[in-house]
Amino acid sequence: MKTIQALIPPRRPGGRTTVCFSDGTTCRLIPSVIEDRGLYPGMELDETALDGLRTANGEASAKQRAVRIISVTGVTQGDLKQRLIRKGESPDDAETAVAWLSELKLLDDAETARQIVARGVSRGYGAKRIQQMLYEKRVPRKYWEEALASIPDQSGELRDFLAARLGEAPDEKQRKRAIDAALRRGFTWSEVQAALRRLGADEPE
Repeated sequence: MKTIQALIPPRRPGGRTTVCFSDGTTCRLIPSVIEDRGLYPGMELDETALDGLRTANGEASAKQRAVRIISVTGVTQGDLKQRLIRKGESPDDAETAVAWLSELKLLDDAETARQIVARGVSRGYGAKRIQQMLYEKRVPRKYWEEALASIPDQSGELRDFLAARLGEAPDEKQRKRAIDAALRRGFTWSEVQAALRRLGADEPE
């Protein structure tokens, strides 16, 4: 059995309240957990109550952090879970937070896939590089096909990209650098070949 000796409020907005116990131990809790559990100085807590408090605090912490993450960037369920774990949340609490946001319809992997594809296109990336972005963001593969189908014809952008790097009279080294740069941006060799033909540039051996 532990008795709460004092509740020290957080020093800054969004911080945690420090709970001081009579045996000299402390723990830091999310203010909403303090309110939900009705904690006050002099209150006694047995081990079961303390375990429930730790569980509630872990879940509240993960949910709070999850909301902050999705408020600034689009993430998939898998990506959000991994981010929460990297931030120090337990796998169970991270999974609870992800499920909670999914139930609230605030996590949509299909929409996130479309946003990632649109971002890749705006950066001038080819389909291969955009696929890598989907993989890195842990977008389930069942959403890839529909999202990738929205990529517009990029032949004009690729031609302009190569033309800017080839110049008027490119030598072999310039051609190779330009082609390598296009391949790194996710365009296929056949797409690069077609763009070179339109430019009238000789292809390297």
